[in-house]
Amino acid sequence: MIEIGKETERVILVGVSTAEQDDTCRSLEELEELADTAGAETVGKVIQNREQIHPGTYIGKGKIEEIKDLLWELEATGIICDDELSPVQMKNLQDELDTKVMDRTLVILDIFAARASTSEGKIQVELAQLKYRQSRLTGFGRAMSRLGGGIGTRGPGEKKLEMDRRLIKSRIAGLNRELKDVRRHREITREQRSKKQVPVAAIVGYTNAGKSTLLNTLTGAGILAEDKLFATLDPTTRGLKLPGGQEILLTDTVGFIRKLPHHLIEAFRSTLEEARYADLILHVADASNPQMDEQIHTVYETLRSLEVTDKPVITVFNKQDRIEEEKVIRDFHADYTVKLSAKTGQGIPELMKTVEAVLREQKVYIEELYPYQEAGKIQLIRRYGEMQEEDYREEGIFVRAYVPAAICGRVSVR
Repeated sequence: MIEIGKETERVILVGVSTAEQDDTCRSLEELEELADTAGAETVGKVIQNREQIHPGTYIGKGKIEEIKDLLWELEATGIICDDELSPVQMKNLQDELDTKVMDRTLVILDIFAARASTSEGKIQVELAQLKYRQSRLTGFGRAMSRLGGGIGTRGPGEKKLEMDRRLIKSRIAGLNRELKDVRRHREITREQRSKKQVPVAAIVGYTNAGKSTLLNTLTGAGILAEDKLFATLDPTTRGLKLPGGQEILLTDTVGFIRKLPHHLIEAFRSTLEEARYADLILHVADASNPQMDEQIHTVYETLRSLEVTDKPVITVFNKQDRIEEEKVIRDFHADYTVKLSAKTGQGIPELMKTVEAVLREQKVYIEELYPYQEAGKIQLIRRYGEMQEEDYREEGIFVRAYVPAAICGRVSVR
């Protein structure tokens, strides 16, 4: 019997450092994780120090010759560049090296294509891939025919790359129409949530910071949570009852990453905008990661690009169970910070109290004595507000509570 196995791609990572303060080494470490997630084995790394990225070939002539030798010595099947290559750079590098050339954007798109499971996610990924590949058809066609697949072939696939530009434009137009329907559906869902007066907390953070694990711990959502980049892609919303009795909705969002492709941000805008319409932001940071500060910066930069700048932020310093030595960790952009471990449950009660405190700031304090014939209003307070005291007296029910301003008129005594 002949066994047919999938051949692992062996890649060399290539980066350009244009300033001494660049963290190109760390960026390549992350690119190695991305390559591993996409199914490739990193066999070498090359960094060139230049005043600026070469406009025609990304790296200089000398480095190209060095990489040619490395490709042969290490038996590598391709290279991955740490920045998004222009069509000219990609074509010229392929001509010079005679090997498969990929960039960071292509690898991220490939991972997203492999992880998308819902129809919405698949539409968004395919749209981002087609926009990216639209100007790179010729180069991709050569690479595909030579290597027969690998990273960058999932999602729309080789068949789409063989289409002419007219057909791809037509497909993009069709996907945009489908995405508009998705956006309308999301807007309707948001309006329904708004009418119900249920607060929404959006969980954001760098990829692999533990967002899905936190959602699972808080709500028992049961969604996939792995120690991998972009383990989950499709957003999930679940209800949570706080200690004070109030119900809120938690929405998980796609993980952020440095140099997140702009095609993805545009395609996933309807998903990422969940943070824009939320009442508060739960920012999950991996406290055990040496690059935590850089990751936090990336998250806030992405939020700013989505115009999410006026929401209260609770930063959750997650993975405390992995920290061996106590260290000072701060987030000066956050309104509140909480240390916890979503995996073990450590710090969860403190997080719940903090969420209640943030929501309380957005509410109105009331003291009312309700006649027994108006007792139905108390149910509204229990559901949408935060009950502080409920005392049954001879003349009625005395209540102290915090309620959303929108329902003050509905719960006031006639």
